[in-house]
Amino acid sequence: MRFVKGHGTENDFVIVPDPGGSLDLTPAMVARLCDRRAGIGADGVLRVVRTKAVADAHAVADDAEWFMDYRNADGSIAEMCGNGVRVFARYLVDAGLAAPGEWNIATRAGLRRVSLGATGDVSVAMGAPVYLGTGQADVAGRTYSGVRVSMGNPHLACPVDEPVATLDLTRAPSFDPAVFPEGVNVELFRTVGDRHLEMRVYERGSGETRSCGTGTVATAVAAAIDQDTGTIPEGVWTVDVPGGRLTVTFDGVTSHLRGPAVLVAEGDIRSDWL
Repeated sequence: MRFVKGHGTENDFVIVPDPGGSLDLTPAMVARLCDRRAGIGADGVLRVVRTKAVADAHAVADDAEWFMDYRNADGSIAEMCGNGVRVFARYLVDAGLAAPGEWNIATRAGLRRVSLGATGDVSVAMGAPVYLGTGQADVAGRTYSGVRVSMGNPHLACPVDEPVATLDLTRAPSFDPAVFPEGVNVELFRTVGDRHLEMRVYERGSGETRSCGTGTVATAVAAAIDQDTGTIPEGVWTVDVPGGRLTVTFDGVTSHLRGPAVLVAEGDIRSDWL
């Protein structure tokens, strides 16, 4: 089985080309691929499949040729991954499966429009954030309050006063399952300048990651939103994550995420290992 390894601000993925949709990508196989000691190592797997080959993507086959089948490191299925869709787009261009420019990618959270050149950063229209009110999570014995945001997947973005590098994210957050029935990605962020944030994240199904694209947008939402009206002012936010820097733009209609997407290796997975 062929694979490519890539990352977006060090949020890393195993990319598995499967244009015809013939691969039975089981949760156990995903977990083995993502194992950092006994496998290739990654925060998740991106299966590259044509929309016409995916039953639940047929409705958008005329609007997007490719479907991003994203799996978390534990093998669970996820709706969307902001860094993943940017790496996915970079792979399609690098592999000659798409031309540089602007086009759609199908995800479980709907269509996402990407824009990229032959090299350089990748931008993706992430959709309009959905403000869901406030919530709480316990992380390493501390209770954090924050803003609940859906980016096609669930987030709780919590402001803190101390540098995020000092926080303990070694254990999975606990939360009220009645509030977060599908689990939740928890972001802890601090304001460090004018429309400038630093953020760390604990992702459901993957643990702490070096970056999270949907979480980056959710964090900017939490910092920008008027909680009384639910409105998000237009503007550009800079978000520093352990793996680098991303920008989030709100234009009054949707949100855009921009940053690097890098392919670092490719090869074949031994059939006897699988």
